[in-house]
Amino acid sequence: MALVFSSCGLGAVMNLSALKTNVSSSRKKFLTCKRSKIVASNQGTNTTASYSALATEPLTKEDLIAYFSSGCKTKEMWRIGTEHEKIGFDVKTLRPIKYEQITALLNGISERFDWDKVMETGTIIGLKQGMQNISLERGCQLELSGAPLETLHQTYDELNSHLYQVKTVAEDLGIGFLGIGNEPKSNLEDATIVRKRRYDIIQGYLDRSGSGPDLGLRTCTVQVNLDYSSETDMIRKFRASLALQPIATALFANSPFSNGKPNGFLSIRSHLWIDTDKNRTGMIPFVFHDSFGFERYVEYALDIPMCFLHRNKSYLNCRGMTFRDFLSGKTSHLSHEQPTINDWENHIGTIWPEVRLKRYLEMRGADGGSREILCALPAFWVGLPYDDESLQTVLDMIADWTTEEREMLRTQVPVTGLKTMFRDGPLKHVAEDVLKLAKDGLERRNYKETGFLDAVTEVGVTPAEKLLKLYNRDWGQSVDPLFHEMQY
Repeated sequence: MALVFSSCGLGAVMNLSALKTNVSSSRKKFLTCKRSKIVASNQGTNTTASYSALATEPLTKEDLIAYFSSGCKTKEMWRIGTEHEKIGFDVKTLRPIKYEQITALLNGISERFDWDKVMETGTIIGLKQGMQNISLERGCQLELSGAPLETLHQTYDELNSHLYQVKTVAEDLGIGFLGIGNEPKSNLEDATIVRKRRYDIIQGYLDRSGSGPDLGLRTCTVQVNLDYSSETDMIRKFRASLALQPIATALFANSPFSNGKPNGFLSIRSHLWIDTDKNRTGMIPFVFHDSFGFERYVEYALDIPMCFLHRNKSYLNCRGMTFRDFLSGKTSHLSHEQPTINDWENHIGTIWPEVRLKRYLEMRGADGGSREILCALPAFWVGLPYDDESLQTVLDMIADWTTEEREMLRTQVPVTGLKTMFRDGPLKHVAEDVLKLAKDGLERRNYKETGFLDAVTEVGVTPAEKLLKLYNRDWGQSVDPLFHEMQY
């Protein structure tokens, strides 16, 4: 579910007064980033930016807009951030790993490969090394939030190093990790729950909104974070990537099993998001309106209920209070608390549309997968929004797609994947065109990166369909062989 807050963009120390000068007084003009107003520190992932002047200046809506504006970077500073989750299992029993096993893994990686431990109430909950972070999702899924990198070759090296370290320690503990989008065998009741206060608060909120616990406990994703140069650039990239997110869901669909049998979906992970708090998920159609920009996204986030505040190493339950209420002081049980920009950053990390705006854009539509898939997804997205020609071609392609068509793709693709009918043919044909654009965009980067797309060049057959074929033919309708087939 990627509830850990990460960034492929600039980690900065910011003065709010200075930031306000970056916001145009007229909202008719698109925002640009005046970087001289920002004092940069470490650029990294899973870091919450710290800001000066918090105690002396009340937080305003203008500050929230400036937060997004501060993410603007010149093209030569654009980076690639990749986050991927893995499902752990006991190699003897194929059951979910126990909490003691995952903490032993974290301690082992720390000791053998020189990672710093991240502790909460005396318990290890993650690791940090430079700009990389390892964290635990609520169901003990292991996540790497990678560093912001310049090329896909660096992404590949980072991934291989991470998987080598994990496997080296895991083998001694008798555990393994799967590259798949959903835990394929065990019942929900068998899941091991990571007891973090913030996870408990978030799950409680989701339970009240009618969402089930499956997302947090059994699913895995791979996500890509990309930068933008201006508000105009953000809008173009947001629209293109949001419209194409169902294409990515189809190409990378990889979660066809639950409870030891086919679940009727190619991507059960993607389907589960459809039933999750519609106020903070989905295809957010206002992105395609003329009024869209940083301010419109702020307005959207202001009216979404907050989950928690982080104060003095503790998490306070916001009980459905919106950030707008918090900003205006219209709250009773937290009236003694003043909003900070860190509160805002935490809040937008609990909003989960198919593309999410932070100080970068986060592509959220794909299932977790094999080593090759974990490199193919960033290759897919880097070849599109990061290339001017491919980006413009995509924008022209999607210009007449309607809200209803985008919603149809979002709803139907988890079931039928690339066979989903769209206008005059299967979605496969659109995916072929988009993959060609991605490949062309990568070629124009001149980093010899097109080979990373090889894992998805067989358009028409999703990873999930390949697994289902093995299940019905070679595996005797058992998911047990999957644990060998899909183990890193």
